[in-house]
Amino acid sequence: MTRLHFLVTAALALLLFQNPANAQKRYYKGNTHTHSLWSDGNDFPEMIVDYYHKNGYDFIALSDHDILAEGEKWMALDAIRKRQKGLGRGAVEKCEARFGKDWVKRETRNEMEGVILKTLEEFRGQFEEPGKFLIVKAEEISGRSKSGPVHINAINLESKIPSIKSKEMPTVDVMRQTLQAVAEQEKKIGRPVMTHLNHPNFQWAITAEDLAAVAEERFFEVYNGHPGINHLGSEEKERPGDQEIWDIANTIRIAEMQAEPLFGVATDDSHTYHGGDVSPGRGWVMVAADKLDGDSLVLAMRAGDFYASTGVTLKAIHYVPESKVVEIEIEPDGDAEFTSQLIGTKKGYDAAAEDGKTGIGEIFATAKGSVVRFEIPKDAYYARVTVTSSKAHPNPSYRGQKTQAWTQPVGWR
Repeated sequence: MTRLHFLVTAALALLLFQNPANAQKRYYKGNTHTHSLWSDGNDFPEMIVDYYHKNGYDFIALSDHDILAEGEKWMALDAIRKRQKGLGRGAVEKCEARFGKDWVKRETRNEMEGVILKTLEEFRGQFEEPGKFLIVKAEEISGRSKSGPVHINAINLESKIPSIKSKEMPTVDVMRQTLQAVAEQEKKIGRPVMTHLNHPNFQWAITAEDLAAVAEERFFEVYNGHPGINHLGSEEKERPGDQEIWDIANTIRIAEMQAEPLFGVATDDSHTYHGGDVSPGRGWVMVAADKLDGDSLVLAMRAGDFYASTGVTLKAIHYVPESKVVEIEIEPDGDAEFTSQLIGTKKGYDAAAEDGKTGIGEIFATAKGSVVRFEIPKDAYYARVTVTSSKAHPNPSYRGQKTQAWTQPVGWR
């Protein structure tokens, strides 16, 4: 490390920790989109939690489709085996090997062998420890509009939110009514419930304009680890990728609606844990919270105190509103090299530009290295930073994927 690099790094760390708002905070790593046998995943929920617990995560949200892991759910062994895709040991055998033969409760019904799935309350005690690991109750509210699937994750909720499935209702109305139901539950239970719109390009169902219009939704998946969600968009279909959707929606919100921007999360959306596409560990959020509990995590994310990642770790993020300066320190990763881009939209953009040069999601500046400093243009509506490593993702969801991190939009207030 050069003396200049050392001095810059030390100064950046000092700036961060001199900020009283960050004095008692640390980053907590978590995944907010996970599926199990309770809906369409292929493993027991306790085995899935065990993976995240063993692999350095601080919290996990089990978010099965339109169901919570409570009450009784019996499942036929044949149905479980069909999800294994014929590879490796089955889910039951793996679960018994991990927790013991008496852990899995077998029961025959209508002459079919099956098991009764454990509820969240039955297995959370195996993993949770104050300040070290937390399981957050969640649901993927799996609605549908006339355009296609409208899936919204609700995190830190108390009871199941019914989904709206309509072949006639516009996407914006399905989103808005779903969010209203979540808000009603939040008010009733007296604690914050976070929502994020999932995989907008899944079946090409949700546009950037839809996301912009529903200003009540403050979060969406800028990265989702499922390989079928069309993360990069499609030139043939004239559909932008998820990062472009983010910038289009935020430009509309901030410049035209005077509304708050969307924040971006990264998730696994993991379904498959053995056989086929084994997908946990692809994307996560790093939340700078006061403590590890559901309320603190949600409140921190609502304040924008988090970043999304698929493998790049940020040691420090500092934004100075008065000077509109963003400074980032990146954790070294072997011989990986990092490229950071300051991205946003300036006043005078032209959304209808025929040559495609709209000015929306413009790259304002690019910097190399593990410590970067950007000055946001004075005429920018907002700016965010995407950090891309030269290192390939160890378990990619699309061809050529590199590990990345995304900071939240700043400079818009």
